[in-house]
Amino acid sequence: MADFFKGLTDQYGRGIEKKQLTEEIAGPSITGVRSPIAGYPADGLNPQRLASILREADQGDPLRYLELAETIEERDLHYLGVLGTRRRSVAQLDISVDAASDAPLDVKIADMVRDWLLRDELQDELFHILDAIGKGYSFTEIIWDTSEGQWQPERLEWRDPRWFRPARRDLSTPTMIGDNGQEVELPAFKFIRAEIKAKSGLAVRSGLARVASWAWMFKAFTQRDWAIFTQTYGQPIRIGKYGAGATRDDRDALYRAVANIAADCAAIMPDSMHLEFAEAKNLGTGHSNYKERADWLDQQVSKGVLGQTATTDSLTGGLGSGKEHRQVQEDIETSDAKSLSAIVNRDLVRPWVMLEYGPQKHYPRVRIARPEAEDLMSFTSALTPFIDRGMRVQTSEVRDKFGLSDPPPGAEVLGAPRLAPVPDAGLQPNQLAPETGPEFAAPALQQQQAAQRLPEEIIADAGRRAAGPAIGGMIERVRGLVADAGSLEEAVAALEGKIPADEDLTAAMRQAMLLAWLSGEATELDKGDIGSGTADG
Repeated sequence: MADFFKGLTDQYGRGIEKKQLTEEIAGPSITGVRSPIAGYPADGLNPQRLASILREADQGDPLRYLELAETIEERDLHYLGVLGTRRRSVAQLDISVDAASDAPLDVKIADMVRDWLLRDELQDELFHILDAIGKGYSFTEIIWDTSEGQWQPERLEWRDPRWFRPARRDLSTPTMIGDNGQEVELPAFKFIRAEIKAKSGLAVRSGLARVASWAWMFKAFTQRDWAIFTQTYGQPIRIGKYGAGATRDDRDALYRAVANIAADCAAIMPDSMHLEFAEAKNLGTGHSNYKERADWLDQQVSKGVLGQTATTDSLTGGLGSGKEHRQVQEDIETSDAKSLSAIVNRDLVRPWVMLEYGPQKHYPRVRIARPEAEDLMSFTSALTPFIDRGMRVQTSEVRDKFGLSDPPPGAEVLGAPRLAPVPDAGLQPNQLAPETGPEFAAPALQQQQAAQRLPEEIIADAGRRAAGPAIGGMIERVRGLVADAGSLEEAVAALEGKIPADEDLTAAMRQAMLLAWLSGEATELDKGDIGSGTADG
């Protein structure tokens, strides 16, 4: 194992340090610089403050932007819902592993990766890696297990992106905040760095939270105004009237009744006093304006996150429109799944294989995708004739298509039934024929299978071989006539009057009839009918 580390580098050309790989180096600490306690820059947010926060992120200080992105997820149910839908739709997709080749070592490596992916925690770990969809990037620390002398990922730990930032000298190079607040280069083979961009450019400017922050701020203004309007006009205004001769005590009693009736719904007053309730006539119009604005902003967020609105918002549209919107969401899901597959292969699978087996020419590939509705029976039926005719097919490709692993040595496996050997009449019991080596196994099996075929099967096979080319030529002529016809009636007329008899097909039919007659004669000879008749004659 030690030889593998000598001269071993990652995809960025960095050397491998074993000590860093075996330690947890990016965990949270209340008293350290990587504190889980975050600020709340969204409090009192206005356009000027939001623009300042985004400019800070562009200049290499994304702390307040990442805190804002976290706050939006916590305070906006709609954004949390659509973003969670997009992340979970990818995290729960089926995962398959393609071996690099059919070589025993490549198959063994692929099985190793495949077994590890069966862990129950994997779905949550992938969900956390997809935090990059909202914030632009995410970092996941690989906790390696070397307890039994092997290298294997024990778990994948999500790390707060606030603890990472782009290097000042190069905004495209990520660094980690060290124990003293300084920029530290990321150790090789230690982190999964995910970047899933909604737009091209720097990762910090490519997350969905950047555009969602504006919609969230404007919706917060709308919700505040809506709450004030509801509080002001949602309840009727209480107006108390008193007569000209009312004393001060009478007026105080009336005021207490007006002030308390909204909360207590009960009050007392002299008979001479009058209490009136005045309702707001424009409550319905004002209420709908706020709601429509908030709903419109939510629809824009749905378009940004899911690419459509039919699966999240109540919009007018038919069934066809809903299917189109769902197809758009599936396209985004497919893109996210391919990006996540590439990230896992680059930052997890390749490093793991290199640590465990050393550098390889080719590596297994993890594929995260929604399974396509494929008819495996049709695939098998179409492939079998080609294999029978000598076509070479990698068993790993067929096994991966069916989702089957390579059986270990000694495992009970399914297989084709073995045919009983055909005894040679010229050999004594326990006497081996001279041609029994492996090079004669295939011809002998073919002869044995041919000997077990029925006469009618032989005739049918011979007929197919003889008539096949002729039938194929006739089909091509029919196809040409139909293609040249301008209508269905013209095609029918052409087929009725312009298909000449094919000489090859006629000859093939004659051969088939002759073979059938000879087969019947052979059957009668086996029964002894023809032979006995001849002897009697």
